Order: sequence, then C-alpha cells, then structure tokens
Amino acid sequence: MENFPVISLENVNGNERKAILDQIEDACKNWGFFELVNHGIEEELLDRVERVNKEHYRKCMEQRFKEFAASKSLLDWESTFFLRHLPESNISEVPDLSDEYRDVMKEFAVKLEILADQLLDLLCDNLGLEKGYLKNAFSGSRGPSFGTKVANYPPCPNPDLVKGLRAHTDAGGIILLLQDDKVSGLQLLKDGKWVDVPPMRHSIVVNLGDQIEVITNGKYKSVEHRVIAQTNGTRMSIASFYNPGSDAVIYPAPSLLEQKAEGGGNQQYPKFVFEDYMKLYAALKFQAKEPRFQAMMKASLPAATA
Repeated sequence: MENFPVISLENVNGNERKAILDQIEDACKNWGFFELVNHGIEEELLDRVERVNKEHYRKCMEQRFKEFAASKSLLDWESTFFLRHLPESNISEVPDLSDEYRDVMKEFAVKLEILADQLLDLLCDNLGLEKGYLKNAFSGSRGPSFGTKVANYPPCPNPDLVKGLRAHTDAGGIILLLQDDKVSGLQLLKDGKWVDVPPMRHSIVVNLGDQIEVITNGKYKSVEHRVIAQTNGTRMSIASFYNPGSDAVIYPAPSLLEQKAEGGGNQQYPKFVFEDYMKLYAALKFQAKEPRFQAMMKASLPAATA
C-alpha cells in the first residue's frame, strides 16, 4: 500500500506551491487524511501543549478514569473533556485547569485557527472556489465554531474487548490533531483495510469531516477512523474541530454542481442547517454516514442556486 501522505507547507507561498497543492489534492481525494510538517506552529509551543496536557492528565484525570473504568462497562476506553474557542471561549470556566494550562491552550488555539483558515483556502484553490468560500460557508451568523477535544487513551487490560474510540467519521469541517508521538493507535479505513496514522513529533494530522464532503458534493469525502486500545502507554490526543456555526446553512457549492452536471452527475447531498445535522449525528455517530445524509436529504431545505 502507498505511504500515508506527509506534506510540508514550508514553501506553500513560494515556488513549490503547485506541488504542495497537488499533494493536498491527492490526499483529500484518496485518503481524507494527511499529516502536516513545517506548518507554522512553533515546536516550542507544541512541546508546551504536550507537557501541560500530560501533567493535567496525571494530576486530575488519571485516577478518576481508573475509578470510573472499574465501576462501569465502557464503550470507548478514553478519558476526555472539551474546550470551546469560537464563537466564544469557555477555557476560563473549565474546572481543574491551571493558569498555565489555560494560557498555553489559548495560544495554541489562535495558531490552530490561523492554520485552519490557511488550509481551507488551499482547499478552495484546489476546488476552483474563490478564496474564503469555505470559511464563509461555515460562518453562519456568528462565524465558525471551533473547539478542542482533549483525550487520553490509557493502557487497556483487554484491548480485544474494547476500542479506544469506535469507528466513525467526524461530523464537522476540518480537524487538526496533535497526537502522541510515542504511543500509536489512530487508524483510518482505506480500501477496506485499517491503516495506521503514523505518530510523528511536532506534526499536525488533518482530516476532513462530513461537511466538507457535502460542500464538495462528494469530491472530497470524510473517512472512517478509530482508535485502538493499547496495553502499554497512555496516548495523548488533542483534536481541534473547525466546524460550521450552529445556524450555518450547508449545501454543495453551486460551481461544483455545475461541474458535476457537465460530467453527467447531479447534486448528491442535501441542504440543511448544521445544528440539525449535529442533532442527528449525536444519535448515529458510530453508524455509517450515508443514512445520515439520506435522512437529511428527506428533510432538505430548498436546493441551493448560484
């Protein structure tokens, strides 16, 4: 099997831009995932993010998880909490976080937002959409939604009986992941086989969510992925979700529909309010995405026009 795509953004605004765009296009069409290096986020900041998150887990989360796992039958072997950045931050309200943790994660969120905006415009370039189209499509009345799932996957005594996280596609837009560089576990489904997403120090793993599939009318697709529970080591996962605002209306880009029509195809995806999709996703996250799209198609808003 071909190698997992690793893409450097070092000269994305220079003479290597076309080659980098081609790599991103191939990864979006054939993988739905890729790993970024030279992405503009300082390694020193990434090291601080890793340190404060591992310290927080050991101090505040590890014992709680052990007690919880001993008393419950878990569907997913993970310890998690969520931070919201946009449209407004909740970091000051989340309990048990040190001041240093809050400051580091706020700084990290600013850098990730810049990278997400850059990536969306690179996708626009490849799709033939005007600059800013995808961000505008995500915006709704209050701009995009942006938040981070902080997860740890502790050692599991029975990894054959439980997943770290069951297979699913992501509901939203574009996901940026800082993952543990020593403990593996993330896998994606490609051509019917589970493929490891390789741990790589200071990289950012990117994957596409369901909303990108809808807006591109299926040219790019969200991809099923999962986390395998491990017997040794705790895997850190800092996954940040750059999503549409709750009232954003999502539908295939009209110019891509025109291209599809010229090629003998048509609109294959619904038009809907993102919040409505999320209500359905909450109940059906760990099932196939196609029935979700079909259900939204039945309740679809009037078709988009150019």
